[in-house]
Amino acid sequence: MVTHQAWYCRTDGSISWQDYLKYFVTHFATNISASYALAEHIPAPSMVIPNSYKDDIFYEMPEIPRNKELVFLGRLVSTKGADLLLEALANLKQMGLTPKLTITGKGPEEPKLRQQMKNLDIVEQVDFAGVKVEKELAKLLNAHKIMVVPSRWQEPFGIVALEGIACGCVVVGSEGGGLKDAIGLCGVTFPNGDVNALTQILFDLLTNPKKLHIYRKNADFHLSRHKQAEVAKAYLQVIEAALQ
Repeated sequence: MVTHQAWYCRTDGSISWQDYLKYFVTHFATNISASYALAEHIPAPSMVIPNSYKDDIFYEMPEIPRNKELVFLGRLVSTKGADLLLEALANLKQMGLTPKLTITGKGPEEPKLRQQMKNLDIVEQVDFAGVKVEKELAKLLNAHKIMVVPSRWQEPFGIVALEGIACGCVVVGSEGGGLKDAIGLCGVTFPNGDVNALTQILFDLLTNPKKLHIYRKNADFHLSRHKQAEVAKAYLQVIEAALQ
């Protein structure tokens, strides 16, 4: 049994000899992929068992006021697309909307993002919150309405989306790769790197709060197959079948 959690290629798309070896091995294994995109990526047949999230930590906390608009969670590197979100925020300002954005995470792009924020004249709208984990992160997510995952590259899956959904956020994310599987019917996707599309989606959600409620209604069903116990049960069934 082989589980597939990532692409078998480098970030520039090139394939190493190790990747070719992994491709070869898939023909002789029971393959399990974390997303349908990953299942299509490997050359041999693969079943899909999605990743789980820590459902004992990430859940809705009604006692926390959901009074903040946008949150980004991830490493501050170019592939994660935080700069695209800042551009969208500037576009929204020109359209008459000034939502607040919390950027959660650290990385080498932070100085560049802070300068971009100043250049776009959106300093008062953006808060760099640093790294948050476990309960502290869950509380922060519960205070926000929309999580944005604007990755430039195609994510193999996207556990951050599950964490956001579990904490009551509607997720707006890039449609390439497996991120759309993680989002499901609990949010909206847009073409990777398309700032204009991201801007329009955010404008629509921010000016039509009833739509947020519709997406949130889908959360329980969507999250049910991502709970730790359900994912463990699915793997156990595959192992038991292989041993028979």
